[in-house]
Amino acid sequence: MQLISSDTNIWIDFAVIDKLYLPFLLPYTYIMHWDAVNKELLHPDGLKDKLLQSGLVGVELTTEEYLQAERYSKFTKLSVYDRTALAIAKCRKLCLLTGDKALRNAAEKESVTVMGTLGILDRLFGKKLITETEYDQCLHLLLANNGKVRLPEAEIKCRLSSSGKLYVKSSIEFSQKNITS
Repeated sequence: MQLISSDTNIWIDFAVIDKLYLPFLLPYTYIMHWDAVNKELLHPDGLKDKLLQSGLVGVELTTEEYLQAERYSKFTKLSVYDRTALAIAKCRKLCLLTGDKALRNAAEKESVTVMGTLGILDRLFGKKLITETEYDQCLHLLLANNGKVRLPEAEIKCRLSSSGKLYVKSSIEFSQKNITS
């Protein structure tokens, strides 16, 4: 299974729409620094326990990751937990799972690949792990809860269109072919 360094906000998005189990259908193992697991996954109630039971893995920082996280203090809009998620992704050469704009921007500057809530849903749909009806339901729930989740409304609406779905399917198929070849 591919490891992915995780930030907190993605889990909140999936908790808000009551679909916390969905990301775990993908062939990924999501990892977070134990401090973030214990101090950021507090709300909604029971979030931490549900994630750990589903397969989220808490990890300790290596010395290299700790020092890298310290260097990331140059990104003043990042919390200590954001910096550790980025350091784990950078040092272990992993994808970073986040929807946080400041963290996404920092990851881009550090040449770290990023995936967010919509990317997870796209992969689930593109790999046929959820049906089109389930995909649409998730997108509609995200739109209905905009405010609790902070996702670009235009991107969600695009994915609800038939041309948007066709694009998602073809891009997932293309990326699978490139990964396996």
